[in-house]
Amino acid sequence: MRAIAESGYTHPTPIQAQAIPHVIQGGDVLAAAQTGTGKTAGFTLPILHRLITGPAAQRKAGRPRVLVLTPTRELAAQVEESVRTYGKHTPVTSMVMFGGVNINPQITALRKPLDILVATPGRLLDHAGQKTVDLSGVEVLVLDEADRMLDMGFIRDIRKVLALLPRQRQNLLFSATFSDEIRGLATGLLHDPIEVSVARRNTASELVQQSVVLTEQSHKRDLVSHIIRGHGWHQVLVFTRTKHGANRLAEKLVKDGLTAAAIHGNKSQSARTRALSGFKEGKIAVLVATDIAARGLDIDQLPQVVNFELPNVPEDYVHRIGRTGRAGSPGSALSLVDHSEIKLLKDIERVIKRPIDRIEIPDWDPATMVRVAAAGAERSEPRTGRGRRDASGRPPRPAARGGAQGHATGRSGSGRPANVSGPAGQRRDSSRRAPAASEAGRNDAARSTVAPQREARDTRSADVPRRSRRQAPQAALLGKVVSP
Repeated sequence: MRAIAESGYTHPTPIQAQAIPHVIQGGDVLAAAQTGTGKTAGFTLPILHRLITGPAAQRKAGRPRVLVLTPTRELAAQVEESVRTYGKHTPVTSMVMFGGVNINPQITALRKPLDILVATPGRLLDHAGQKTVDLSGVEVLVLDEADRMLDMGFIRDIRKVLALLPRQRQNLLFSATFSDEIRGLATGLLHDPIEVSVARRNTASELVQQSVVLTEQSHKRDLVSHIIRGHGWHQVLVFTRTKHGANRLAEKLVKDGLTAAAIHGNKSQSARTRALSGFKEGKIAVLVATDIAARGLDIDQLPQVVNFELPNVPEDYVHRIGRTGRAGSPGSALSLVDHSEIKLLKDIERVIKRPIDRIEIPDWDPATMVRVAAAGAERSEPRTGRGRRDASGRPPRPAARGGAQGHATGRSGSGRPANVSGPAGQRRDSSRRAPAASEAGRNDAARSTVAPQREARDTRSADVPRRSRRQAPQAALLGKVVSP
């Protein structure tokens, strides 16, 4: 109780109030709740109570009594941190194991007696294959974020793990949603379970203020930077659809003077842990993440979540914005939507059963951003002529004003007189008169060609790029309201 009080708990959350008594009684439980409602404490606290009140007769090295499976490394580390926080005044021991790091320190830790093991399925099977862990003594199995594990294709690994466990055990399945796949898994795993659900399927917390800004894809990076800097946001989690997109956005924000880092599957575990720690401690203002971080990130009173791109699966939207508005604290979720994502937006609104407000961003002028970018591109274009050299390293010969080198002066490219038909005197006269006449014509033609090009370039730079104007329907431009 002292650890619970130190953690700031005064009253149980709805999921805790309903799940904890059933877990203590020892029966199987199928529990669903919105993200951020305290599911982790809902199974951790009664498990600690069970281990304290019923200690094992003989503890063995590498033989846990409780196994908690999670889909991601971040969630595994977070759950084990909660176990240590709630059990710090007890003799209960725990450890976490996941891939992406050296396996040897984990092997060393398994040589000591162990009560609670939190693991990802893949690394757990690696240890089982090397016989460094003994799962024959597991009394309680917890599948945390079970729906995410199914989404990530862990069903085969889960079945392999189940085959290593004793048949008599307590099973707890905790999930953010109750999909048909989850119910199918529960049917084969749970025995006469108690079903606990404190929210209807796929609902977002009412404490999260959701809004949408309609813009173009090419403007999104500038817009995100403008919003974060303009509003002075000090802690914001931004979700992108791809790893490359996360890297590009983080680099853009750093160039604009913000402290930002990207976190995704291609990052090493040390880099992901370092970025997440910096974000939690306030050293990093913007954490750009793919959906690998959409589950399990528990950041105290995270105020802002931004969807740089909408997820392809509507349910993932609920999990993304569930990183804010947790434990009774208000939050805000902003989504940037271009014309190609309107269908995804409608699918999300259909799933959460409510429209999302469309808003405009004050002092945001995408045309200004385009002009600045165009001016920077023109300044960065390489100059022609002076200073340039050919492949041999020599400066190039001055090109004739009219086309092929040497022909305007009556000479060939080799420097010898050109073979022009007619009397010799005519050759000399034409070689003197032709350049002046042809030069005037060429100058007129050049002026007539360059002027329209410059005019067209100035017209385009004052507005949205021509390609974007062709592709984006009028309703999808920034500031226009699209009826949900």
